[in-house]
Formats: sequence, structure tokens, C-alpha cells
Amino acid sequence: MRNGGSLQMWKNYFGKDAKIVGVDVDPRCKEFEDEQISIEIGSQSDKNFWATFKEKYPRVDILLDDGGHMMNQQIVTFQEMFPHIKDGGLYMCEDCHTSYWDVEEWRGGGLKVPGTFIEFAKNLIDDINAPLSRGAVQQTYYTKNIGGIHFYDSIVVVEKNNRSFLPFALDIGESKGFGFRNAP
Repeated sequence: MRNGGSLQMWKNYFGKDAKIVGVDVDPRCKEFEDEQISIEIGSQSDKNFWATFKEKYPRVDILLDDGGHMMNQQIVTFQEMFPHIKDGGLYMCEDCHTSYWDVEEWRGGGLKVPGTFIEFAKNLIDDINAPLSRGAVQQTYYTKNIGGIHFYDSIVVVEKNNRSFLPFALDIGESKGFGFRNAP
């Protein structure tokens, strides 16, 4: 949070009815709290921290991960918090360029290196397309709850949309070049 400027920016952007919750490991960040801004102290890579957070905040409309930018932090935050976002909400992860950094301090980055947040996010594409994969991809929680994934310069945005009616395939004729095949 450094100087708390981004919290104030979001407060101004979303208006007087917004409730902004910041997360940081530095207890000094509590000084940025006000009537609309709360600060929770904890590590974004700690699943126990997120469990406590979810008890305190029953639903999240929009989650913006602008945290530590390390692979484990970004992936754990997504795995723990995406299910907690309300239907129709957004999950955004900033500074995804660190996935490409092949330096020790970022613990495992590099182009197309498994375990980076970018590669994790790319795999979500398979999850949302599972119903039409002809059995190549098993359906997951994400299959039924991701409405879309958007990749921007160093930002990944994931839409939370319950897809209770998943696409299905219809096989018309015998390989006549039209129709779809249903997954086995």
C-alpha cells in the first residue's frame, strides 16, 4: 500500500457508498483506515489469513490483487478468493509481468514456466472450454463459474459468472462438416 494513495483513488472512483478493504503485511498500513477504508494485516500467501478474511467479509464485489507479485502469492490469492467473489463480480491481478522474470527473488518466473501466475491463468482457458473439449478437459469449479478471462498489458481480469447452463454440443449427421460433437 506504500502511502495509501491507491486506496484513496479507488474510494474516489467508486464513490461514497463503496467499502474498500486493503490487505498488507505491514501493520503500519492501518494508518490509512478511515470511514470507508479498512485494512487487514496478513500475508496473501497464507490460506488461514484468507479463511479469517472471508469470515469477516461475507462477499467481495471486485478484488484487485496488487500485492507482493510473487507467483505463490498471486495463485493462492486467486484460489482462495475467486470462489468468494459474488456472481457478476471481477477478479483482477496486476503486475503479471513478474511471471516472466527469471530472477531468484521472484521464485520461478520465466517465459512459459509452469507455476507462474500467467501460466496458471492460461490453464483457466482450458477449464472454461471443458464442456466442448470432447472429454480432453475435465470440468472444474472454474468451468462453471468463470464467464470470461481477459489478458491486458500485465493485468489478468477474470469475470465471475455462474454458468449453470453450460454449452453442449450437438452432432448432426455423420461428419458432414457441420454440427458439433458432444463430449463422450
